[in-house]
Amino acid sequence: MYQTTIGLSPLQFVHSGRPCAEALAAEAERLGAKRVFLICSNTLRHKTDEVQKIERALGSKLVGIYDSVRPHVPREDVIAATRAARAVAPDMLASLGGGSVTDCTKITAICLKHGLDSVDAMEPYHIVVNADRTVTAPVFEGPDIPVVIIPTTLSGGEFNPLSGATDKVVNVKQAYVHPAMTPRAIILDPAVTVHTPEWIWLSTGVRSLDHCFETLGSLGSNDYWDGEALNGLRLLSEGLTRAKANPADLEARQKAQIGAWCSMIAIVAGLPMGISHATGHALGGSFDVPHGYTSCVMAPFALAFNEPVNGHRQKLISQALGDVNTPASVLADRLIRSLGMPRSLKQVGVAEKDLQGLTGYIFQDIWCGTNPRPVPNADSLIDFLRSAL
Repeated sequence: MYQTTIGLSPLQFVHSGRPCAEALAAEAERLGAKRVFLICSNTLRHKTDEVQKIERALGSKLVGIYDSVRPHVPREDVIAATRAARAVAPDMLASLGGGSVTDCTKITAICLKHGLDSVDAMEPYHIVVNADRTVTAPVFEGPDIPVVIIPTTLSGGEFNPLSGATDKVVNVKQAYVHPAMTPRAIILDPAVTVHTPEWIWLSTGVRSLDHCFETLGSLGSNDYWDGEALNGLRLLSEGLTRAKANPADLEARQKAQIGAWCSMIAIVAGLPMGISHATGHALGGSFDVPHGYTSCVMAPFALAFNEPVNGHRQKLISQALGDVNTPASVLADRLIRSLGMPRSLKQVGVAEKDLQGLTGYIFQDIWCGTNPRPVPNADSLIDFLRSAL
């Protein structure tokens, strides 16, 4: 028997299967919003009619749009979005797009609250990893402007009060967190995701699989988190496989969206992740590897790295993937390869010469120090990374 206290998210509503423009208009009405500012994907705005649908649904309530968020959310983009929003005095923020758009929107809420108008002004608000591997999260008053998010990928960050933005000076992706950064509502519309390029949809789905892998591999999980992660694995593996075979299969896309939601339950409640996520943050923020690809490459290697200390936990993963007698790392590798995703660092542009620098970035990450298998120093990561070349 164990003792545990599980934190619950302040998220109020999740809409699933409802057209996103209709659901967003309903949320604006429910929240009493009169001035909605939208942060969205440039592609969705200019190459589809999805933003036009939102414009029609919101009418005069839509007071501005920002559509220039780059991958990994450079802090400059957060400030640009904040300035554009501040100029129209919104009473609600909405986002339509992938993980970078989501992160930018949530951090923009902080900037609006505290009047931040430069990247330097953002400095006191991000999490700091100390030399002794402890983490310092700054204390500040959370945003009060409501946020509603329409995700078009499967990375799951919309459910998390934690978001990341990249400091391009030191080339590190930094984390910002406050319970009030959690959106008031999330709209899961599988129909809008058909515009998402296949490689992004599938790779971010693997990112959510990795949430499940690291939850089930954690020595600090519990039956509730395990159950959600196991369900997430089931829904994601089926949904991704079916969507790969038939991109128009909206039921498969909805299964994957619900699976991504399940994958986030433990993280949102406070369970730390491990070395796969730490490496992913470093590869994304410092080497510009697409967010989803980082887990496609690293998740099976992280499972193998941790197996000596959590092999008994990894049997849950093998069971969920249908073969309890095969190591979880092997089954994860097979599934990711079946989706046509990259499986080595070389495939995503990282070479032997980059490994030493990469170890330093990983060791600075908040989740390196919470890996099931202890990482005593940056140099101890070299062999792990070489296995992934």
